[in-house]
Amino acid sequence: MLAATAPAPFSGDGWLFEIKWDGVRAIAHVGQRFTLWSRSDADLTEKFPELAELQTLAPGTVLDGEIVVMSGGKPDMQALLTRLQGRAPGAGAPAVTYLVFDILCRGGKDLTRLPLAERQRILRDAVREGPHIVISEPVPGNGEEYYRAAVARGLEGIMAKRADSPYEPGVRSGAWLKIKVTKTCDCIIAGYTPGRGGRSPAFGALILGLYDRGTLVPAGKVGTGFSDRLLSGLMQLFAPLVVPEPHFPGFHSSTVWLDPVLVCEVGYLAVTKDRRLRMPRFVRMRDDKPAAACTTDQLAGPATARPAGRVQTHTTPQKTVRNGLRTYHEKRNFSVTPEPAGAPGISGSRFVIQEHHARHVHYDLRLERDGVLKSWAVPRGIPEIPGEKHLAVAVEDHPIEYASFEGEIPKGEYGAGTVTIWDSGTYETKHWDDTKIEVRLRGKRLDGMYVLVKFRRAGDKDWLLFRGA
Repeated sequence: MLAATAPAPFSGDGWLFEIKWDGVRAIAHVGQRFTLWSRSDADLTEKFPELAELQTLAPGTVLDGEIVVMSGGKPDMQALLTRLQGRAPGAGAPAVTYLVFDILCRGGKDLTRLPLAERQRILRDAVREGPHIVISEPVPGNGEEYYRAAVARGLEGIMAKRADSPYEPGVRSGAWLKIKVTKTCDCIIAGYTPGRGGRSPAFGALILGLYDRGTLVPAGKVGTGFSDRLLSGLMQLFAPLVVPEPHFPGFHSSTVWLDPVLVCEVGYLAVTKDRRLRMPRFVRMRDDKPAAACTTDQLAGPATARPAGRVQTHTTPQKTVRNGLRTYHEKRNFSVTPEPAGAPGISGSRFVIQEHHARHVHYDLRLERDGVLKSWAVPRGIPEIPGEKHLAVAVEDHPIEYASFEGEIPKGEYGAGTVTIWDSGTYETKHWDDTKIEVRLRGKRLDGMYVLVKFRRAGDKDWLLFRGA
């Protein structure tokens, strides 16, 4: 079972929170034979022989958990990599710990349809801890305080799981959310690698640099976080900045080097021992910051860490919001699409109209309500003449964060195409029930009354949208 990404920590009844461990996810089959499998179906059994103690500690089970190497009270991913490369414990490589957080089967009985809270009870009864086996202990309710405690310990973040969620193999469910600490660094764009395949007209990744005592040093590469429009725009920006001499040794001869004057902000998970950004993602260009100010000092200490979004307190019932976003999550693969996964939020009075160049161009009207964005697709656009009526088709609720989303939804994904904001602002509710909605929009383009009326002669999702007098 996979997890979507929440933009910020939250609290709520019916949610369980636990540490997000930085290791290797693995399913343990504990029967007459013991086997251990990674998410990519790689057999890890021989790499971690010490975990065979599960045959004594948890006989007749199938378990889900994370393999980690603990160092100084925190997971050490680089130490774990030595084990993945085949080095055994006692031969210069550390022993591992298997942190068990779920049980899928016991005594031949499938447990995946049971709610998580019940599976947790069975897990504690079926598994004993040992030298290399630890049972994860989730805490209920207060995710914000738990998140702050995790950040203070220098951990990667936390997981939020609905207590009533079944185990859905292979599903990136909104019932499981990862809430990670995001660090950012302002980096110099020193060059780029040529793109391949669908990226062939542009670049594959940006080569990042930072100044260390006046010398430009490599800080890694970033190849994610770019829309097609941004890729095209950056290539135009790079064209006059190409220089012949490489800034760093060891790169392929096809690398294109640039005059180191452009600055971008990059999010990342951690810094490796050789001072490179781990799991970087492009955030934005920084036209307001000179390249000379981009130094390695940014990488020192926890001061650069900040929550991935503002901390929220929530007045909307959590169950209502989650059910409202369930369809939204089921339709999207958040490891591919740049769209926000979303989490419970506070309803305000914002509206947004997004122009969506999908298979057919249409406009999406979204109004904040009940902790989500109530949404309609309007094929012919928003009527601007009083009395003009356009069909508006109700679609799944979207997370509050979608109100600021612009970007390219990749081919093959639901709603593939370019999304841009056509208008946005605030609205006032004059009337809202199941058959009629009247709102006053106050946006940059639109300013006036708009009415949505259920179109009874058509389908359940069909409404009529018109501009009021």
